[in-house]
Parts: sequence; structure tokens; C-alpha cells
Amino acid sequence: MRLFLVGAASARGLALTRSLVADDHAVRAVTRTEEHRAVLEEAGAEVWIGTPDRIGSLRYGLENVTILGWCLGNAAGPRELIEPLHGSRLHMMLEKTIDTTVRGVLYEQAGSVDPEILATGAGIVRTMQEQNEIPYELLDADPADAEAWAAAARTSIDALLR
Repeated sequence: MRLFLVGAASARGLALTRSLVADDHAVRAVTRTEEHRAVLEEAGAEVWIGTPDRIGSLRYGLENVTILGWCLGNAAGPRELIEPLHGSRLHMMLEKTIDTTVRGVLYEQAGSVDPEILATGAGIVRTMQEQNEIPYELLDADPADAEAWAAAARTSIDALLR
């Protein structure tokens, strides 16, 4: 299984990457800059330089991916930049998964982002699943505890793989 992890450079993303790699899964971790490459590669990830602000920079990273992890519940910045990550950008990314190898979506619906914004994102994931029949899991683990979050993410990923 290969996970395409958007939101990978956090402590919880690194914990999830290490857990999956230890079980012989592959993680393609998204980072905006080269700055995080070393820590992601040290965790065992294949690094993909891109940004959820420009879905075109992520599209080709979906090649041979089984699960898309959209883990931006702690995205920081002004509301006008965060809302699209859980709205129009998320919708566009989910549209790009149609007719790919992606067989499941993990959406982080908890974190420091306004709960209303996260609820909008969860609604988009549900709607896209209804339209395209791509299974999803909504991750609501507390992102403050990286290890517990990674364990909950693993449980969700395992459910998607069944």
C-alpha cells in the first residue's frame, strides 16, 4: 500500500510514516519546500514537493497511490488561505483521484482549524464518496498527541484497506 500524505512534516505525520514504513508500506510525503526533505526521508518517506494550494503540483504524485491522506487539521495561516484547503482545493483534489489507483481517502477532521471549516471538508469528502464511490475515513483523533494520532490514522487506513 502507498499513502500519499498531505500534511506530512508534522510530528504526527512523521509518526504515521514511521509506523507504515515499519510494516513495509510506502509513504509519499508532501512538503512545500526542500527544507523538510531530510526529516521525511529519515522517517522512510518518498518526498513529493508540492502544495495543496496548487492542486496541479500534487496531481502526478497520486501515481500508484492506494490511499490519499488529507491531514491538514492543524494548517496555519489566515482564514482566507485555510478555507480553500478544506473547501475548493480539497474538492479539486478529490476530483483528481477519479480514475486513478486511489482506493480510499483519509480526511483529518480535527485540529486547530475552525471546526466549521473542518465540517465543510468532511461534507465534501462524503459528497464525493456518494458520487464516485471512493471509500473514506474521517480522522478525529487529537493531533496534539502524535503517537495516539498515528495509531488512530493506522486504524482508519487499515479499515480502508479492508
